Amino acid sequence: QEQLVESGGGLVQAGGSLRLSCTASGVTFYHYAVGWFRQDSSKERALVAAISRDGDFTYYRDSVKGRFTISRDNGNHTAYLQMNTLKPEDTATYYCAAVLRWDRGEVVTTTAEYDWWGQGTQVTVSS
Repeated sequence: QEQLVESGGGLVQAGGSLRLSCTASGVTFYHYAVGWFRQDSSKERALVAAISRDGDFTYYRDSVKGRFTISRDNGNHTAYLQMNTLKPEDTATYYCAAVLRWDRGEVVTTTAEYDWWGQGTQVTVSS
């Protein structure tokens, strides 16, 4: 069964860190470009960071540059989002998503192109 499962969310004080994990099962993870998204109750789901199949290319939205790092371990079928210096405005449900890509170096930044989603993990940053 094909699944994407996120973990690592929680409650943290402003300035703290969390590492989210996204583990894939039932597929050859290396064939997929991956993105991390977030959504709070008042906004649309937004791309936070994305990574190519081979991990060599990444994208970050401006508000997280220098604080978040996306990475992947294809051998363990897992992608990560390391979040440092967290702010209250980072509070949201974080989702991992994946999409098949032939180009190993392609970073997918269009939400509509992602067709495989995890269930989400809640991140709450207190001030």
